[in-house]
Amino acid sequence: MPTADIHVPSEVSRLIELAYNLWWTWTPRARRLFASIDKQLWARYRNPVQLLINIQPHAWRAVIEDGGQFISDYRRVMREFDSYMQPDNPTWFERRFPDYKGGPVAYFTPEYGLHESIGIYCGGLGVLSGDHAKAASDLGLPFVGVGLLYRHGYFQQAVDPDGRQHHIFSEIDFLRLPISPVYATTGRPLLVEVDFPGRSVFVRVWHMKVGRVDLYLLDSDIEENDPADRPITAQLYVRGREMRLCQEWLLGIGGVRALRAMGIHPAVWHINEGHAAFLLLERLAEERREGKGWSEAVRSVRSSTVFTTHTPVPAGNEAFDTGLVYRYLQPFCDKHSMECGALMDMARSYPEGGAQPFNLTALALRLSRYANGVSRIHGEVARQMWGHILSDAERRSESSGAGGPRTIAHVTNGVHVATWLGHDVRTMIEEKLGKDWVVQQDRPEFWEKLRGIPDREVWEAHQNQKDRLIRFVRHRLLKQLSRHGKSPEDLRQIDRALDPHVFTIGFARRFATYKRAYLLFQDYNRLKAIITNPEYPVQILFSGKAHPADEAGQELIRQIVNLAFYSELKGRVFFIENYDIRVARHLVQGVDVWLNTPRKPREASGTSGMKAALNGAVNVSIADGWWPEAYNGQNGWVIGDGGQFDNDEMQDYADASSLYEVLEKEILPAYYSEREDGVPRRWVGLMKESMISVAPHFSATRMLAEYVQEAYLPAGAPG
Repeated sequence: MPTADIHVPSEVSRLIELAYNLWWTWTPRARRLFASIDKQLWARYRNPVQLLINIQPHAWRAVIEDGGQFISDYRRVMREFDSYMQPDNPTWFERRFPDYKGGPVAYFTPEYGLHESIGIYCGGLGVLSGDHAKAASDLGLPFVGVGLLYRHGYFQQAVDPDGRQHHIFSEIDFLRLPISPVYATTGRPLLVEVDFPGRSVFVRVWHMKVGRVDLYLLDSDIEENDPADRPITAQLYVRGREMRLCQEWLLGIGGVRALRAMGIHPAVWHINEGHAAFLLLERLAEERREGKGWSEAVRSVRSSTVFTTHTPVPAGNEAFDTGLVYRYLQPFCDKHSMECGALMDMARSYPEGGAQPFNLTALALRLSRYANGVSRIHGEVARQMWGHILSDAERRSESSGAGGPRTIAHVTNGVHVATWLGHDVRTMIEEKLGKDWVVQQDRPEFWEKLRGIPDREVWEAHQNQKDRLIRFVRHRLLKQLSRHGKSPEDLRQIDRALDPHVFTIGFARRFATYKRAYLLFQDYNRLKAIITNPEYPVQILFSGKAHPADEAGQELIRQIVNLAFYSELKGRVFFIENYDIRVARHLVQGVDVWLNTPRKPREASGTSGMKAALNGAVNVSIADGWWPEAYNGQNGWVIGDGGQFDNDEMQDYADASSLYEVLEKEILPAYYSEREDGVPRRWVGLMKESMISVAPHFSATRMLAEYVQEAYLPAGAPG
């Protein structure tokens, strides 16, 4: 039930239903339909709910009385929507598992990156979660998502003239989002009670529709709570450790109780990263309330739990001081006849190692049937990192409470192709390969047909998207520099910034130091010589945020901003502030090369390079995360020769030297040479190979199919 006061003409009454289903986020015709109502309002909000709220009643006459075009487009989109929601033919899941009668997979994660207008995400983990939900919808998988609804979301980034990052937390008006409150049988909003030390905290449950999938989001900012508890769901990844614990406690325990209150009984519980691991406590408490002994309760919970870890370094795993956790855990255990000491032991990385923090990854591993990393390399790293827990599962009996999976497998991440494919490339594929590409996207032989598309058409599709990227960046720079007080003449020069005919590198991600955004600047003079070479000019686009507590990452942003605006690299290097899904979409769809320079092996997977490859960009990357699984020698380049140094400075020097070498001697000559009528034949061959090799193997539908068969089925659903 919509929460906003929206009135539309009866002829197009289902626009409200369409606005409240995020199917429109990956369906271009639906977005064009909303944009055609009022282009200026759509450009301002990019949110159909907010658009419909702001349409004046008298404006509808002009929209509808346009010769019938709008009504025709509306009916076509609604037919497409109905066909998706209730297809004539069985979905992938229904075909593969026709006899399935069980409950859904419940997917718990702290953030969902579904669209830039819904600011409840931070970065890669959230965008992956959003793509996971969209792919579950496409496949027809019984699936529900659980998360938190943040009143202020993650921060908006503003960069001042000195390059310092400023954090702006804007209040989100839930009534203007495509979400609806969940109501109890009494007709009142559904509230769920969660045990906290000495008190109860209540959460309101909100519903978001993602195609066929239901997401349920928890909100503590309600008048039933003490004013000190209302901000628990205020900010994503808040700094304060106890407040972070409160958020994750609320997500895990409150999420389980919310599903139960709605009569939803999952067959599998998927913990996406350790942030959601407290759901295990409530599930153990449920088993105990049913009269099961401790060992039996542990076995029951473990049998239906799947855990995905995304963190390849010990320090990156969520952990809390044991004294802090004990204050929350002991009353909960006393109330629900739980063994607090056993749970504290399960959350210790090394049970025999003395005082240690309460580690949520360790807890999740010991109470999961299946665990996985998110790339082949990350699976290997995770097995080494947590090998003592895996061997513990082999050695100890179930009654000891150790247990857990015997290994950590890997399911390499994938991306939702329909979300990230650019307009011109998508149009080319539909016209040349067929409109049924969505159902064929995981078939390598389908993408092989790209080789038969004339090089000029591939190049023109790419250049159209590159032109769109450049217009977008110029617009962003104009707003950014006008805020800095630049003169009108300085602002006029922005119209000449960036050249669609110049080789363009993209680097955009969270500005953690291990991702080494600075690597390109390791030898300033050599980089300057490369990118200002009049024969092979280069322009580089940077974007990204550093966490408010990450001072080193913020300093790195400051340095790059100063290089972009005040050094001799001005006009060749650019920094786009306030990185979000919209910025990412323009970048991956328009750059020529996607650069990735993490310190190996600290990149668990990475998905931005997959999105770029879908659009014909060529990856240049350290051999870490997903890239070693995709690289075939003809679809991009690997930085470095595989050698690893113990000294970080030596590693940086070696990797930077390799990057400069491959840029000068291989990448730039390939881009600028062998041109026929303006089309770089050799480069287009690389673009085609990039798309063909990545698209079928690194899609979210492939990822979900693997989870179904390797994790969900053995854990009890589906099947």
